[in-house]
Amino acid sequence: MDIKQVISQMTLEEKASLLSGLDFWHTKPVERLGIPSVMVSDGPHGLRKQDQTGDHLGINDSIKAVCYPTACATAASFDRDLLRQIGEGVGDACQHEQVAVDLGPAVNIKRSPLCGRNFEYFSEDPYLTAQLSTSLIKGVQSRNIGVSVKHFAANSQEHRRMSSDSVVDERTLREIYFPAFESAVKEGKAWTVMCSYNRLNGEHASQNRKLLTEVLRDEWGFDGYVVSDWGAVSDRPKGVHAGLDLEMPASGGINDRRVVEAVRAGQLDEKDVDLAVERILTIHQRYLDNAKPDTVWDKEAQHKQARQMAAECMVLLKNEDGILPVKAGETLAVIGKFAKEPRYQGGGSSHINSFKVESLLDALEGVPGITYAQGYDIVSEEPDEELIAQAVEAAKDAQKAVIVAGLPDSFESEGYDRSHMRIPNCQVELIRRVAQVNPNTIVVLYNGSPVEMPWLDSAKAVVEAYLGGQAVGGATKLVLFGDVNPCGKLPESFPLRLEHNPSYLTYGGEGNTVVYNEGVFVGYRYYDRKQMDVLFPFGYGLSYTSFEYSNLTVSADAIKDTDTLTVTVDVTNTGKVFGKEVVQLYVSDRESTVFRPVRELKGFEKVALAPGETKTVAFSLAKRAFAYWNEDLHDWHVETGVFDIQICRSSRDVALSRAVTVESTVELPAHFTLDSIFMDLVKNKKASQVLKPIFEAMSSSFVGNDEEVSDVAKSAISDEMNAAMMLNMPLRGIISFGGGQISREQLEAMLDTINNG
Repeated sequence: MDIKQVISQMTLEEKASLLSGLDFWHTKPVERLGIPSVMVSDGPHGLRKQDQTGDHLGINDSIKAVCYPTACATAASFDRDLLRQIGEGVGDACQHEQVAVDLGPAVNIKRSPLCGRNFEYFSEDPYLTAQLSTSLIKGVQSRNIGVSVKHFAANSQEHRRMSSDSVVDERTLREIYFPAFESAVKEGKAWTVMCSYNRLNGEHASQNRKLLTEVLRDEWGFDGYVVSDWGAVSDRPKGVHAGLDLEMPASGGINDRRVVEAVRAGQLDEKDVDLAVERILTIHQRYLDNAKPDTVWDKEAQHKQARQMAAECMVLLKNEDGILPVKAGETLAVIGKFAKEPRYQGGGSSHINSFKVESLLDALEGVPGITYAQGYDIVSEEPDEELIAQAVEAAKDAQKAVIVAGLPDSFESEGYDRSHMRIPNCQVELIRRVAQVNPNTIVVLYNGSPVEMPWLDSAKAVVEAYLGGQAVGGATKLVLFGDVNPCGKLPESFPLRLEHNPSYLTYGGEGNTVVYNEGVFVGYRYYDRKQMDVLFPFGYGLSYTSFEYSNLTVSADAIKDTDTLTVTVDVTNTGKVFGKEVVQLYVSDRESTVFRPVRELKGFEKVALAPGETKTVAFSLAKRAFAYWNEDLHDWHVETGVFDIQICRSSRDVALSRAVTVESTVELPAHFTLDSIFMDLVKNKKASQVLKPIFEAMSSSFVGNDEEVSDVAKSAISDEMNAAMMLNMPLRGIISFGGGQISREQLEAMLDTINNG
């Protein structure tokens, strides 16, 4: 199809009609020109296709499909290949079901543990989010199915999600909230991007030209189309000009007519409409030219794949006395409603109608020595004494007790945020009471976001399984019995208490205004900078084996910021069983003129090792690994200085470190005035040269030559106090303290030399 030629044959009304949906999931056709309707559908971790009655909250049933582990779980894998395989599986399902665009992944940053959609977001860290989501995107699109990366941008809460205004400074956007979207565009070549509901710095995302055109297209090179989140459109003509191409769902023709009226009134350029139509048709034609409805969708094979993946994502948080793995022949009391009816996905638009679900009890069928007790219900938070008594009896007679606990659907879902970080009271009491009669108590958690653990001392082992998809029960068995050695790492910090979270005071906002006061200090960036105790740090996770790091090397001890640094490190499995280790590389800036985190994740690799085996892991670090976003330059900037390259087991556990000096090749522009202080002036090479004679002459004026000033006093004054007073004095102070030797005109001439050369 010659798309430009087809557009030239359309009426304005036909073009406007293509800018909104036919219904909940289909785009409009133009039959006289041979333009077909195509279908889009939810499905970051599985296909949620609704054929008839549509909704965007997962209320109505969809077709039977495979539910892979959700993003909160897959992020813990730290495994790019695993995410790509999920993408390929989802892409195959979309081809089979003739769905052109898969609405996902969701790559918003976990600003707070309270966000109701954290289960479908990856991490509090932008690098980890970017790397894993981009791998998923590549997997889906390798099947010639488009993705829709969402929700652009700064959509970190459900409370007032369709009206709130996220107030975020430029540096924080660039360093924390934009990188995953940038990677999706530049590296993943995402076909579409979905704008968020919220405002960003006062303007609706759906009509924010700076966001949708200047950043997304002009700067990052995005060549697909932007679709609204369902119902996110405010001013449709303004949105078309801003770069919002497709409005979903249908508006009943109302907004189509507004677009036509705006063009005819001269308020909207028809070229903007043409461009939006061209983008939409180009992407849809890409699918149509490669549609393969005869693609085999083997759900049973994907179920087995999902089971193995879920096991690879589980994080072993505690394993006192090596209680895990369970040994052959040991008797087990398996306790908890989730052991029989697992919670394996979140609620809302990503909810999959799973073709089968495998519980832990299903997986344990036929294994001798297993007893089961429900222990709690999910209807009420209050402890049920009869259920607890049954669980206690079962635990008394078993060698080990496995309690499967976590968060019910009602605790976390799209549409609303959590109000606290606790698991239900009935589960807390159950854990405490079972542990009293069986010291070998193991807790497995099915949850989509961090929880407080006042019961941690009662459990000898804790496995964080997150929401592991429809085969989570089989995966849980694999990990508990050691068939899979746990190798997940936490993609988010677990604070001791909700109040410790950096966004605690402002999360949710005042009215519709949500100020991101914590800036770049999100998650571990905050906790580590504050040296604050946490329950479990970012990147943490235990194993049934042990690993040692050695031989950290760098390609150079000193580089320019235009160079690439190669880092290698050896990792050895020093234990007795096969295992996988996530090698984490962080970069730490020793000294900076801006506030920076203690360290930031800039590389990771997952390596599989047999007992005694050693492998060398390599990383490449370019400018962005050392840079911060400079709001004066509106660009990434590296300050000359020493950076520590750190190989870590978590953000709190540095195994090896190597210093590298990085030289900046960008001279920051001088913007000095008479109010600029000497502390800032002396850091600029040109300013320090021009002002050196004045600085030396002025230093004596603070002590003076008065014979009445004792030598001791002069000595005291001429040390820290003298230096501090000089460094904090503005340049204009020379007029006051210089005894008339230098005029204002002379200072202004010096400033002109410094600023303009």
